[in-house]
Amino acid sequence: MADKKIALIIGGSRGIGRAIALRLARSGFDIWLTYKGNHEAAGKVQAEIVSLGSACELISFDVSNYEQTEAALAERLETVSPDVLVYNSGISRDNLLMWMTRDEWNSVLSTNLDGFFNVARQVVFSMLKAKRGRIVIVSSASGQIGQAGQVNYSASKAGLIGAAKALAREVGKKNILVNVVAPGFIETDMTEKIPKEQVLPLIPLNRVGKAEDVASVVHFLCTEEHMYIHGQVIGINGGLAM
Repeated sequence: MADKKIALIIGGSRGIGRAIALRLARSGFDIWLTYKGNHEAAGKVQAEIVSLGSACELISFDVSNYEQTEAALAERLETVSPDVLVYNSGISRDNLLMWMTRDEWNSVLSTNLDGFFNVARQVVFSMLKAKRGRIVIVSSASGQIGQAGQVNYSASKAGLIGAAKALAREVGKKNILVNVVAPGFIETDMTEKIPKEQVLPLIPLNRVGKAEDVASVVHFLCTEEHMYIHGQVIGINGGLAM
């Protein structure tokens, strides 16, 4: 039996990351699931993945810390190159720019954008050696159209789009596909405090999204055999941003 494919999910213990990990596990991927510190949530996802018949290795570290990221991944990547990298790590610290603190700016940029550099630099090297791989970066509609009160978050998510497009130009010839998904209003812990009645009139489909709506598109980008989508941003937002 051929070795199972491996998907490295950065930020996979809850919400969208959890849904992506489960969807790929159902397709037969073994999962390397990273998370920062919620051991209980990560353990639950691991159990769900194992129940689906796939292996799941939990890797805990802070993506914003270069040394921690290297220590967590370098040894693994020396011998195994994951078939898929999904970068889903992200936090929000919303505030109007005039009131935004330096910490609110720095913490969001360091996790959402610096974290991508810390992870992708190592993973891309291993994928280049293997001459194959698929990278999917989870950005946001806020990175496409901006959102009041989210100057820091929008900047980080727009930065991911620019990084993905540049990386796609660098690695496409080596059979490494790079794409972005940009979710809109998705029902997760991050959006639970936002009043739905204010958001629904802005969404032509007249419903908020579910994490599975994002996972289905990521799954397609990671598994479809006939793939000519590269360096693209796919909005998953019910029509919120067109």
